[in-house]
Formats: sequence, structure tokens, C-alpha cells
Amino acid sequence: MKSLVVYSSQTGNTKKLAEAVYDALPDEKEIFPITQAKDPAEYDFVAVGFWFMGGKPDPNTLQYLPKIGAKKLFLFGTHGVPKDSPEAANGMNVAKQLASTAEVVGSFNCSGELSPKLLEMAAKETNLPPWLKDTSISRGHPDENDINEIKELVAKAAENF
Repeated sequence: MKSLVVYSSQTGNTKKLAEAVYDALPDEKEIFPITQAKDPAEYDFVAVGFWFMGGKPDPNTLQYLPKIGAKKLFLFGTHGVPKDSPEAANGMNVAKQLASTAEVVGSFNCSGELSPKLLEMAAKETNLPPWLKDTSISRGHPDENDINEIKELVAKAAENF
């Protein structure tokens, strides 16, 4: 099996998850930031990681996901809202819809610590963003438990190929 891990990361949170995914994969594998990603057609399995922007994957990921084609796909994302929130589920659903020809074999999302600069900018807005109230839950994430959980999910998904 030849695997590709592609990620988009602003603060390093999604990159941490991407490295964990890479470590958990067997056989031949490569990892790239999304802006340097290779054509997914060359691979049997593709894992795409992203951060959430406005309740959906970041702009680079929005452009990359439709290119996946009929591949086995694992999606993972980081955000500033609770892991089991409707916002997190909606963002992952958007990613799945964009890669509609792929076979999604797993997904993972977790809170990711937000940059102080982003928190400062959001706090100055006239209408505070709804996610701002939940930012305390993202401190320190992704943590060791998040890393272990995504590794287990990816290893389990890879067993089936």
C-alpha cells in the first residue's frame, strides 16, 4: 500500500496530527503540507488534515479534496470548538461532500489550541463569534490522548487494505 498524508496547518496543531497519522501508517508513505502535495492519483490511501475556518475546512483543503478521486480516504481536522459539537460535525461533513468520489475509511477531529493573535482579534469583534466561548477547551490540544487516538484509528483503518 502506498499512502499520502497531506495537511494544512496554521498553528502546528494539524501538523502534529499529520505526523501521528504518518507514524501509524505501514509500508510506503509520504507526507506533505497541502501547498506541496503530490497528485493523489499515485497513491492507494490518502489522509487529509485541515483546520476549520468559518465552520468548514480551510481554503487550501477546500480546493484539494475534490482532487482525491476514488481513493481510500482518512480525514482529520482541528478546530476551536468541542470535539462533539454540531460545528465540528458539520465541518467534517463538508469535507466528506467535497471528496464524494472517495471511500472515507475513517475520520478524526479534535480541538486545537488557538493562537493568541486570533483570540485577540475575535474578542474585538462587535458580534462575538459563537465559538469564542468554547476556546478554553482547546488549550493544550492536540494532546497525548488525541495523538494516541488518531494513531489507533489510522492503524485500524490501514489493517483493512
